[in-house]
Amino acid sequence: MPILDSTYKPPFQFKNGFLATIYSGLVRKVPLEQQRERMDTRDGDFLDLDWSYAESSSDTLIILLHGLEGHAQRPYVTGAAKLFNQNGMDAVCMNFRGCSGEDNRFYRSYHSGATDDLDDVVKHCLQQKNYSKIILKGVSLGGNVILKYLGEDRMLPKQIKAAIAISVPMHLDGSATELHKMKNRAFAIRFRKHLLDKLRIKQKQFPDRLKDEDLDQIKTLREFDEFYSSKAHGFKDAMDYYTQCSSLQFLKNIIVPTLIINALNDSFLSSECYPIKVAKKNDNVYLEMPKYGGHVGFILKNNVYYNEKRALEFVNSVI
Repeated sequence: MPILDSTYKPPFQFKNGFLATIYSGLVRKVPLEQQRERMDTRDGDFLDLDWSYAESSSDTLIILLHGLEGHAQRPYVTGAAKLFNQNGMDAVCMNFRGCSGEDNRFYRSYHSGATDDLDDVVKHCLQQKNYSKIILKGVSLGGNVILKYLGEDRMLPKQIKAAIAISVPMHLDGSATELHKMKNRAFAIRFRKHLLDKLRIKQKQFPDRLKDEDLDQIKTLREFDEFYSSKAHGFKDAMDYYTQCSSLQFLKNIIVPTLIINALNDSFLSSECYPIKVAKKNDNVYLEMPKYGGHVGFILKNNVYYNEKRALEFVNSVI
């Protein structure tokens, strides 16, 4: 598909990608009334789903996936849910394992390529209500999960009509390299702290597998992936995890209309995360690369972000 021209024009101060990212992650608020449901996974764990609804009965559902160490109450999730609710669609926000405020049951948790849980959620939602249209929207890590899910060798439910992926680190090794650069030091420290805090909670369940001396040696995100993300989820090491779970390699197989929005000033993304050649060859992959936006920082003046507005426009154009 030809590359899409972007019309995004941020307020002047948010042309700075760092400020846009910080404001969107720490300052923005989008209150939303949600109803929580706990569902069992195929392997005996659980996922918490947070639902919000259109005013009248809807046959369309958007399933929203958050990013690394996010949850279903983050504003980039509730903002999209609220906008789609206001436009006649139900929304369910999927909390990855261990991200809903309660640790999950197993040593494993979630990672950038964990598509089985998304598959379980899609099937569960279709069993709960006879939706005729399913939309998938993921941010950052959640976007990578969606793109990988759509491009894997699986039979997709016919109800999946469109997908949107925002600020996607689709080449995980490249993005890990970017996150370890000085420009992203503040973000890397914050992510590492949250991830280690989660492991220390999990340590209470698995003290023999998570020893203090091992956790104290984890100084970088890559070391975290080497010690936990890879080993806990069946990969040989961090590079094996990055290689198998990067969604870039799956884009060529996508048959569902899919919009990818990656800002050119997103400091988390490497050059491989702008798949121009793939998008030109696959009629179902629409790639938009705004000049501004940082990482999930597509700020507009009315608290409806550009990526949310574009997601709704895209859905209305293809279903």
